[in-house]
Amino acid sequence: MFRKQFADIQDAFALAHAIVDTVREPLVVLDDELRVVAASRSFYQTFKVDLDETQEKFLFELGDGAWDIPKLRLLLGKIIPERGEMEDYEVDHDFPGIGHRTMLLNARKVFYEAGSHANIILLGIEDVTGKRALEREKDELLRQKDVLLDEIQHRVANSLQIIASIILLKAKTVDSDETRRHLQEAHSRVISVAAVQQHLHASAAIGSMEMRPYLTRLCEALSNSMIGEEQPVVLKVIGEGGTVTCRNAESLGLIVTELVINSLKYAFKDNRKDGQITVSYEIAGTDWKLSVADNGIGKLDGVFAQPKSGLGTGIVKALAKQLKAQVETVSDSQGTKVSITHATFSGKIKPKSTSESLIV
Repeated sequence: MFRKQFADIQDAFALAHAIVDTVREPLVVLDDELRVVAASRSFYQTFKVDLDETQEKFLFELGDGAWDIPKLRLLLGKIIPERGEMEDYEVDHDFPGIGHRTMLLNARKVFYEAGSHANIILLGIEDVTGKRALEREKDELLRQKDVLLDEIQHRVANSLQIIASIILLKAKTVDSDETRRHLQEAHSRVISVAAVQQHLHASAAIGSMEMRPYLTRLCEALSNSMIGEEQPVVLKVIGEGGTVTCRNAESLGLIVTELVINSLKYAFKDNRKDGQITVSYEIAGTDWKLSVADNGIGKLDGVFAQPKSGLGTGIVKALAKQLKAQVETVSDSQGTKVSITHATFSGKIKPKSTSESLIV
């Protein structure tokens, strides 16, 4: 139908010319010797050239040689003859009168049937100068953001250290044993938050966190700040873990901190010599399970499910709710285990490995 309708060569030429003029992006039609057969109105408007100085001229001679661009010569002289087409070929060039331009060139060689006509090349030009400028601006803003975050992280870390030092000094001067204990607990919490933030900051650039090394480093910090020589408790991390977002890792780290604090406060009041706290993180697809277990004296079942509880319990429940996870506590004479589970089906989570890290 199309061939019958435009069998007349003049009608076909009129259609082709109308198509070229309709294209919004600059378009140039070249013959096999790279002379300009036709160009779209957008080409003349974008590059500030006249029709009389363009048609039937060699492309590389346009604008007193302004279009004699090495990368353009390579495209039209070598790439197109070999491949027949090319998309998104980026070229940077300074044009007299309009300045620097970044262009994406799309070129295609048109082959006529039976060699009835000389081959032509369609050269589409997308001006992405503004787009590239915005990308550079975005990259610069991101760089500035990273510098600012580094500065904030540095200041936060210093502030936490100062706060921890002040609390510890105050704890040494008070007479009340209860007040001293509360101050020491506050000191431990500040130190643990500092450890969480330090490790999260180191992984923030990639936006995700490997849980095994993260929990290991966190537990090392908790052990150093909370477990004294007079309290022979081993803090252990098991399992291969998985990868989570930094935001979720922060919440999981704070949960571990609170649960370890609770175990150290309540599980080993019998002064046993073989105290052990085990932290594990298991994952299956999008589901995961975080557990903190001790071999202490145990406590009543369901402590974490009760509406009224201590500060640590409230923090754990609130963080678990944010993570859309359930809290389960099992306690008997063998110790206490608190599990934070985000799973669609019960029993779906299975440990990936029995490997472990010991933090003494």
